[in-house]
Amino acid sequence: GWSRRYQFDLSDTSNPIFKMSNKKTLPAAVNFATGGIGGIGAWVIVHPFNTVAVRMNLATASGNSEGLGFVPFFQQIVKRDGAMSLYKGLSAGIMRQVFYATSRLGLFDVMRDALAKYREIDVWSRLAVGVASGACAAVISCPAEVSLVRMSNDSALPPELRRNYKSVVDAAVRIAREEGIFAYWRGCMPFVNRAMLVGACQVGTYDQLKATFNKLGVTGKFSNVFCASMTSGLFYASVTMPFETAKNRMASQRPDPLTKLLPYRSTTQTISTIAKTEGVLSLWNGFWPYYLRCGGHTVFCFIIVEQLKSAYLNR
Repeated sequence: GWSRRYQFDLSDTSNPIFKMSNKKTLPAAVNFATGGIGGIGAWVIVHPFNTVAVRMNLATASGNSEGLGFVPFFQQIVKRDGAMSLYKGLSAGIMRQVFYATSRLGLFDVMRDALAKYREIDVWSRLAVGVASGACAAVISCPAEVSLVRMSNDSALPPELRRNYKSVVDAAVRIAREEGIFAYWRGCMPFVNRAMLVGACQVGTYDQLKATFNKLGVTGKFSNVFCASMTSGLFYASVTMPFETAKNRMASQRPDPLTKLLPYRSTTQTISTIAKTEGVLSLWNGFWPYYLRCGGHTVFCFIIVEQLKSAYLNR
Protein backbone atom coordinates (compact mmCIF):
# COMPACT_ATOMS: atom_id res chain seq x y z
CA GLY A 1 0.00 0.00 0.00
CA TRP A 2 0.91 3.74 0.07
CA SER A 3 2.50 3.56 3.51
CA ARG A 4 4.64 0.58 2.52
CA ARG A 5 5.66 2.12 -0.82
CA TYR A 6 6.76 5.46 0.65
CA GLN A 7 8.09 4.15 3.95
CA PHE A 8 11.34 5.89 5.10
CA ASP A 9 14.18 3.97 6.68
CA LEU A 10 14.85 6.07 9.77
CA SER A 11 18.36 4.67 10.01
CA ASP A 12 19.24 5.94 6.51
CA THR A 13 20.72 9.35 7.29
CA SER A 14 21.74 9.87 3.66
CA ASN A 15 18.08 10.53 2.84
CA PRO A 16 17.52 14.24 1.91
CA ILE A 17 14.91 14.59 4.63
CA PHE A 18 17.70 14.45 7.21
CA LYS A 19 19.99 17.05 5.70
CA MET A 20 18.78 19.94 7.85
CA SER A 21 18.66 17.96 11.06
CA ASN A 22 22.15 16.55 10.46
CA LYS A 23 23.69 20.00 10.04
CA LYS A 24 26.17 20.65 12.82
CA THR A 25 24.77 22.95 15.46
CA LEU A 26 27.27 24.99 17.42
CA PRO A 27 26.98 25.06 21.22
CA ALA A 28 25.52 28.29 22.60
CA ALA A 29 28.80 29.06 24.38
CA VAL A 30 30.65 28.96 21.04
CA ASN A 31 28.10 31.28 19.42
CA PHE A 32 28.50 33.82 22.23
CA ALA A 33 32.30 33.53 22.33
CA THR A 34 32.81 33.88 18.57
CA GLY A 35 30.42 36.85 18.50
CA GLY A 36 32.33 38.61 21.26
CA ILE A 37 35.78 37.93 19.82
CA GLY A 38 34.64 38.97 16.34
CA GLY A 39 33.12 42.18 17.69
CA ILE A 40 36.23 43.11 19.66
CA GLY A 41 38.63 42.39 16.81
CA ALA A 42 36.57 44.39 14.34
CA TRP A 43 36.14 47.29 16.78
CA VAL A 44 39.89 47.72 17.26
CA ILE A 45 40.11 48.29 13.49
CA VAL A 46 37.18 50.73 13.13
CA HIS A 47 37.43 52.63 16.43
CA PRO A 48 39.04 55.72 14.79
CA PHE A 49 36.01 56.05 12.51
CA ASN A 50 33.74 55.92 15.55
CA THR A 51 35.75 58.68 17.25
CA VAL A 52 35.40 60.94 14.19
CA ALA A 53 31.70 60.05 13.83
CA VAL A 54 30.91 60.89 17.47
CA ARG A 55 32.86 64.18 17.36
CA MET A 56 31.27 65.28 14.08
CA ASN A 57 27.86 64.29 15.37
CA LEU A 58 28.24 66.25 18.62
CA ALA A 59 30.07 69.22 17.09
CA THR A 60 26.91 71.29 16.57
CA ALA A 61 25.78 70.63 20.14
CA SER A 62 29.05 71.97 21.57
CA GLY A 63 29.15 74.94 19.21
CA ASN A 64 32.31 73.72 17.47
CA SER A 65 30.75 72.98 14.11
CA GLU A 66 32.57 74.57 11.19
CA GLY A 67 30.71 72.72 8.44
CA LEU A 68 33.73 70.57 7.66
CA GLY A 69 33.38 67.37 5.67
CA PHE A 70 34.66 64.00 6.84
CA VAL A 71 38.20 64.23 5.43
CA PRO A 72 38.93 67.85 6.58
CA PHE A 73 37.42 67.08 10.00
CA PHE A 74 39.60 63.95 10.25
CA GLN A 75 42.71 65.93 9.28
CA GLN A 76 41.86 68.64 11.81
CA ILE A 77 41.67 66.11 14.66
CA VAL A 78 45.01 64.52 13.73
CA LYS A 79 46.71 67.92 13.35
CA ARG A 80 45.33 69.33 16.60
CA ASP A 81 45.30 66.31 18.92
CA GLY A 82 47.57 63.77 17.24
CA ALA A 83 46.78 60.49 15.50
CA MET A 84 46.55 58.52 18.75
CA SER A 85 43.66 60.71 19.89
CA LEU A 86 41.55 58.74 17.41
CA TYR A 87 41.85 55.82 19.82
CA LYS A 88 40.47 57.78 22.80
CA GLY A 89 37.88 55.60 24.52
CA LEU A 90 39.16 52.34 23.03
CA SER A 91 38.88 50.56 26.38
CA ALA A 92 35.22 51.55 26.58
CA GLY A 93 34.72 50.44 22.97
CA ILE A 94 36.19 47.01 23.73
CA MET A 95 34.07 46.71 26.87
CA ARG A 96 31.01 47.64 24.80
CA GLN A 97 31.78 44.81 22.37
CA VAL A 98 32.27 42.35 25.24
CA PHE A 99 28.65 42.92 26.21
CA TYR A 100 27.01 44.13 22.98
CA ALA A 101 28.53 41.94 20.26
CA THR A 102 28.66 38.88 22.49
CA SER A 103 25.00 39.09 23.47
CA ARG A 104 23.66 40.38 20.12
CA LEU A 105 25.32 37.83 17.85
CA GLY A 106 25.14 35.04 20.42
CA LEU A 107 21.45 35.57 21.12
CA PHE A 108 20.73 35.86 17.39
CA ASP A 109 22.19 32.40 16.72
CA VAL A 110 20.54 30.84 19.77
CA MET A 111 17.11 32.35 18.99
CA ARG A 112 17.37 31.46 15.29
CA ASP A 113 18.31 27.85 16.03
CA ALA A 114 15.50 27.54 18.57
CA LEU A 115 12.98 28.95 16.09
CA ALA A 116 14.22 26.58 13.37
CA LYS A 117 12.83 23.66 15.38
CA TYR A 118 9.30 24.94 14.80
CA ARG A 119 9.35 26.65 11.40
CA GLU A 120 11.46 27.27 8.33
CA ILE A 121 13.84 30.19 8.78
CA ASP A 122 13.02 32.81 6.17
CA VAL A 123 13.82 36.51 5.91
CA TRP A 124 10.97 37.47 8.25
CA SER A 125 12.18 35.05 10.89
CA ARG A 126 15.68 36.53 10.65
CA LEU A 127 14.32 40.06 10.95
CA ALA A 128 12.27 39.19 14.05
CA VAL A 129 15.17 37.44 15.73
CA GLY A 130 17.51 40.29 14.77
CA VAL A 131 15.21 42.87 16.40
CA ALA A 132 14.80 40.86 19.60
CA SER A 133 18.51 40.09 20.00
CA GLY A 134 19.47 43.70 19.26
CA ALA A 135 17.12 45.11 21.90
CA CYS A 136 18.38 42.73 24.60
CA ALA A 137 22.02 43.50 23.76
CA ALA A 138 21.46 47.27 23.94
CA VAL A 139 20.00 47.16 27.44
CA ILE A 140 22.86 44.95 28.63
CA SER A 141 25.64 47.10 27.10
CA CYS A 142 24.25 50.63 27.63
CA PRO A 143 26.62 51.48 30.54
CA ALA A 144 29.62 50.78 28.29
CA GLU A 145 28.00 52.79 25.48
CA VAL A 146 27.61 55.86 27.70
CA SER A 147 31.28 55.62 28.70
CA LEU A 148 32.32 55.19 25.06
CA VAL A 149 30.45 58.28 23.82
CA ARG A 150 31.84 60.46 26.61
CA MET A 151 35.42 59.28 26.32
CA SER A 152 35.45 59.55 22.50
CA ASN A 153 34.26 63.15 22.54
CA ASP A 154 35.94 64.45 25.71
CA SER A 155 39.02 66.01 24.16
CA ALA A 156 36.84 67.90 21.65
CA LEU A 157 35.17 69.84 24.51
CA PRO A 158 36.49 73.06 26.08
CA PRO A 159 38.93 72.23 28.92
CA GLU A 160 36.48 73.37 31.61
CA LEU A 161 33.79 70.94 30.35
CA ARG A 162 35.96 67.86 29.99
CA ARG A 163 35.36 64.91 32.29
CA ASN A 164 38.91 63.53 31.84
CA TYR A 165 38.09 59.88 32.47
CA LYS A 166 41.31 57.87 32.79
CA SER A 167 39.83 54.54 31.66
CA VAL A 168 36.52 52.74 31.24
CA VAL A 169 36.77 51.62 34.88
CA ASP A 170 37.34 55.19 36.05
CA ALA A 171 34.40 56.32 33.91
CA ALA A 172 32.13 53.64 35.38
CA VAL A 173 33.06 54.51 38.97
CA ARG A 174 32.73 58.28 38.49
CA ILE A 175 29.44 58.10 36.62
CA ALA A 176 27.90 56.06 39.45
CA ARG A 177 29.39 58.31 42.15
CA GLU A 178 28.72 61.69 40.53
CA GLU A 179 25.45 61.10 38.66
CA GLY A 180 23.89 57.98 40.13
CA ILE A 181 23.52 54.44 38.82
CA PHE A 182 20.70 55.32 36.40
CA ALA A 183 23.05 57.57 34.43
CA TYR A 184 24.47 54.34 32.99
CA TRP A 185 21.24 53.99 31.02
CA ARG A 186 21.00 57.61 29.89
CA GLY A 187 20.15 57.40 26.20
CA CYS A 188 19.08 53.77 26.58
CA MET A 189 15.85 54.08 24.58
CA PRO A 190 17.38 55.51 21.39
CA PHE A 191 20.17 52.96 21.82
CA VAL A 192 17.57 50.18 22.03
CA ASN A 193 15.66 51.63 19.05
CA ARG A 194 18.90 51.82 17.07
CA ALA A 195 19.97 48.32 18.12
CA MET A 196 16.62 46.86 17.07
CA LEU A 197 17.03 48.45 13.64
CA VAL A 198 20.64 47.29 13.49
CA GLY A 199 19.55 43.79 14.44
CA ALA A 200 16.99 43.76 11.66
CA CYS A 201 19.06 45.52 9.00
CA GLN A 202 22.52 44.12 9.72
CA VAL A 203 22.27 40.75 11.38
CA GLY A 204 18.79 39.96 10.09
CA THR A 205 19.55 40.73 6.45
CA TYR A 206 23.14 39.49 6.34
CA ASP A 207 22.27 35.87 5.54
CA GLN A 208 19.72 37.00 2.96
CA LEU A 209 22.19 39.37 1.27
CA LYS A 210 24.84 36.65 1.12
CA ALA A 211 22.38 34.44 -0.73
CA THR A 212 21.38 37.31 -3.03
CA PHE A 213 24.98 38.15 -3.98
CA ASN A 214 25.69 34.46 -4.47
CA LYS A 215 22.86 34.32 -7.03
CA LEU A 216 24.34 37.41 -8.72
CA GLY A 217 27.61 35.57 -9.20
CA VAL A 218 29.57 36.96 -6.24
CA THR A 219 30.57 33.54 -4.96
CA GLY A 220 34.07 34.10 -3.54
CA LYS A 221 34.13 33.64 0.23
CA PHE A 222 35.69 37.03 1.01
CA SER A 223 33.99 38.97 -1.82
CA ASN A 224 30.57 37.58 -0.88
CA VAL A 225 30.99 38.50 2.81
CA PHE A 226 32.39 41.93 1.88
CA CYS A 227 29.54 42.83 -0.51
CA ALA A 228 26.84 41.56 1.86
CA SER A 229 28.40 43.34 4.84
CA MET A 230 28.93 46.71 3.15
CA THR A 231 25.43 46.68 1.64
CA SER A 232 23.93 45.79 4.99
CA GLY A 233 26.07 48.48 6.67
CA LEU A 234 25.00 51.20 4.22
CA PHE A 235 21.34 50.34 4.70
CA TYR A 236 21.41 50.26 8.47
CA ALA A 237 23.68 53.32 8.80
CA SER A 238 21.18 55.40 6.80
CA VAL A 239 18.20 54.18 8.80
CA THR A 240 19.74 54.32 12.28
CA MET A 241 21.72 57.58 12.13
CA PRO A 242 18.97 59.76 13.74
CA PHE A 243 18.79 57.31 16.66
CA GLU A 244 22.59 57.31 16.91
CA THR A 245 22.46 61.12 17.11
CA ALA A 246 19.80 61.01 19.83
CA LYS A 247 21.76 58.41 21.77
CA ASN A 248 24.96 60.46 21.58
CA ARG A 249 23.22 63.62 22.78
CA MET A 250 21.46 61.88 25.66
CA ALA A 251 24.57 59.96 26.74
CA SER A 252 26.83 63.04 26.78
CA GLN A 253 24.38 65.68 28.11
CA ARG A 254 24.72 67.62 31.35
CA PRO A 255 21.91 69.07 33.50
CA ASP A 256 21.04 72.72 32.94
CA PRO A 257 22.99 74.73 35.59
CA LEU A 258 19.90 76.77 36.50
CA THR A 259 16.98 74.34 36.27
CA LYS A 260 19.04 71.19 36.98
CA LEU A 261 16.97 69.47 34.28
CA LEU A 262 18.38 67.42 31.43
CA PRO A 263 17.72 69.00 28.02
CA TYR A 264 17.02 65.66 26.32
CA ARG A 265 14.46 63.37 27.95
CA SER A 266 13.24 60.88 25.35
CA THR A 267 14.05 59.61 21.87
CA THR A 268 11.18 61.46 20.18
CA GLN A 269 11.77 64.70 22.08
CA THR A 270 15.51 64.60 21.34
CA ILE A 271 15.11 63.96 17.61
CA SER A 272 12.38 66.60 17.24
CA THR A 273 14.37 69.20 19.25
CA ILE A 274 17.50 68.69 17.13
CA ALA A 275 15.49 68.83 13.90
CA LYS A 276 13.75 72.07 14.95
CA THR A 277 16.78 73.92 16.34
CA GLU A 278 19.56 72.68 14.05
CA GLY A 279 17.78 71.38 10.97
CA VAL A 280 16.70 67.88 9.94
CA LEU A 281 19.97 67.10 8.16
CA SER A 282 21.91 67.66 11.38
CA LEU A 283 20.54 64.28 12.48
CA TRP A 284 22.93 62.78 9.91
CA ASN A 285 26.01 64.81 10.96
CA GLY A 286 29.01 62.48 10.79
CA PHE A 287 27.28 60.02 8.47
CA TRP A 288 30.31 58.95 6.40
CA PRO A 289 32.59 58.00 9.29
CA TYR A 290 29.55 56.39 10.92
CA TYR A 291 28.94 54.32 7.77
CA LEU A 292 32.61 53.33 7.58
CA ARG A 293 32.38 52.27 11.20
CA CYS A 294 29.17 50.33 10.57
CA GLY A 295 30.17 48.77 7.27
CA GLY A 296 33.75 48.13 8.32
CA HIS A 297 32.75 46.59 11.62
CA THR A 298 30.21 44.36 9.87
CA VAL A 299 32.81 43.16 7.35
CA PHE A 300 35.58 42.39 9.84
CA CYS A 301 33.23 41.06 12.54
CA PHE A 302 31.52 38.52 10.32
CA ILE A 303 34.78 37.46 8.65
CA ILE A 304 36.34 36.81 12.08
CA VAL A 305 33.19 35.07 13.35
CA GLU A 306 32.93 32.82 10.29
CA GLN A 307 36.63 31.90 10.47
CA LEU A 308 36.33 31.04 14.16
CA LYS A 309 33.22 28.93 13.62
CA SER A 310 34.82 27.12 10.70
CA ALA A 311 37.91 26.43 12.79
CA TYR A 312 35.74 25.03 15.59
CA LEU A 313 33.74 22.77 13.24
CA ASN A 314 36.87 21.52 11.46
CA ARG A 315 38.97 20.97 14.57
